[in-house]
Amino acid sequence: MSPRQQVHTASPIDSPASVPRVGVSYRTLDEQLTNKRDKYDMYNDAVRRAGGQPVEVPLNLSSSDLAKLTATLDAFVLTGSPADVDPVRYHTARHPKCAAADPRREETDLALLKHAFAEHKPVLAICYGIQILNVFCGGSLIQDIPSEWQTTLVHSWDRAAGAPEPHHPIRIEPGSRLAQLGGGAAETEVNSSHHQAIREPGRGLRVIARAPDGIVEGVEWTGDADWVTGVQWHPERMPDHALSAALFRELVGIARSAQVRG
Repeated sequence: MSPRQQVHTASPIDSPASVPRVGVSYRTLDEQLTNKRDKYDMYNDAVRRAGGQPVEVPLNLSSSDLAKLTATLDAFVLTGSPADVDPVRYHTARHPKCAAADPRREETDLALLKHAFAEHKPVLAICYGIQILNVFCGGSLIQDIPSEWQTTLVHSWDRAAGAPEPHHPIRIEPGSRLAQLGGGAAETEVNSSHHQAIREPGRGLRVIARAPDGIVEGVEWTGDADWVTGVQWHPERMPDHALSAALFRELVGIARSAQVRG
């Protein structure tokens, strides 16, 4: 993948047959089973705004049923989650502040990533999604930013206390996909609600954005021409943010181009 590869945008006049099917993984098995959809539907809405057809990817499918579903999909969105990736997957002891894992979410996302890389389908990995992507590629995670990283920057959102959602600037690497999608901007402001982040980037992942304190905010795959992008913020909650909206349009556009190529 070249960091300067061409940007694809969704056409407003696409026929229904050409609308890419974008698989969207549920945030947690519990939310799926209790039909808690408020946060999950933000991802589906973002895909629709970008011109794609969101397709729900349940976390309790058998391996064969999941394989059948993924074969019908053109692209994937790996969503955020209140769960944390099990540290055993990156060969590290559990930190006391590490949240409980959701094994079915992990298994589903890892299967989606394996399929996407094998079939050269685009992936947009968000928050938890960028973390599981990094682990899939052999990287490791900071398990708790406040206790493991010296910073005064607020990354986590204390919803229970009624605090407003934190925002902070990120620095974008020149020539990267994010820089291209952002019109060449070297910096932008993003939202933030996470307590974990990438520590060591996985094989083939290039860090393309950081917060002022050094926390990784964006990566892109450089192993080949596959379009795989991960961001630590929540673009689905920022529909009026130009770069965030462009990420979803690019994902859908790349998937549509693959349809045309057959």
